[in-house]
Amino acid sequence: METQFADIREQQKEIWNKFSPGWKKWDDFTMNFLKPMGDAIIVELDIKEDDQVLDVACGTGEPGLTIATLATKGKVVGTDLASQMLEIAKENAGNKHILNYETRACDVCELPFSENAFNKISCRMGFMFFPDMQIASDEMYRVLKAGGKMATSVWGASGKNLWITNTLGVINKNMNLQPPPPGAPGMFRCAGDGLIRSLMEKSGFKNIKEQEVNGKLVYKDFEHMWQMMNEVVAPVVAALSKATDEMRQKIKNEVQQNSQQYQTSKGLELDYGALVISGAK
Repeated sequence: METQFADIREQQKEIWNKFSPGWKKWDDFTMNFLKPMGDAIIVELDIKEDDQVLDVACGTGEPGLTIATLATKGKVVGTDLASQMLEIAKENAGNKHILNYETRACDVCELPFSENAFNKISCRMGFMFFPDMQIASDEMYRVLKAGGKMATSVWGASGKNLWITNTLGVINKNMNLQPPPPGAPGMFRCAGDGLIRSLMEKSGFKNIKEQEVNGKLVYKDFEHMWQMMNEVVAPVVAALSKATDEMRQKIKNEVQQNSQQYQTSKGLELDYGALVISGAK
């Protein structure tokens, strides 16, 4: 089992380092897309100016950078497996003149911090990719101070996330891809009812709340969406890398045809749905 977790960890590190250039290119667009989930996390955490905050799986920096502007007398530490994502986070902090922010490359299942080190913990869209989600929850609980709060977000059911299933559905129909093994890292791994709540309860968290955050991702047009899918969304890129040129074009044509029904005066509008779960120690 340890070997399996180590393999998952290395795979995730490789994937996110590989995609870091795409995430940097699309940072403004993706951070605007994910902002409602980050905002909901921040509301649940009730940030105080002197809070010491851990932002797990921080990627290019949010919501930790926004939290740092609220915890003006405190500090935010952003952690991630992918060092190249952390370089972008540090660059973003510098561009925004945020001085109370630092990064640390590490695995959430082995956090390099002492017990009771943080008042608050945020984790936006990270749990789905952790090697062992229970150990990750346990570690977050360990480094949280008594009375501290943790809040996380994960993707909801696939049917509520047309922003990606609009493309993945066509890919799966044409390529007959094997689904990942049960429990393997993936977009909708945590969509099951009460899954994150159960993990948190086992860790010891109390006063657990769960809420939905729903909205629409608006692309300028189809080409805008297709480019984003092929530069940022790892499951799409991984699947299409196995397709012939002819198959790639066939899939693109079918996705484009299917997307017409979502075209509005604002652009191409596709639903998203996430869950935000919070608790206290």
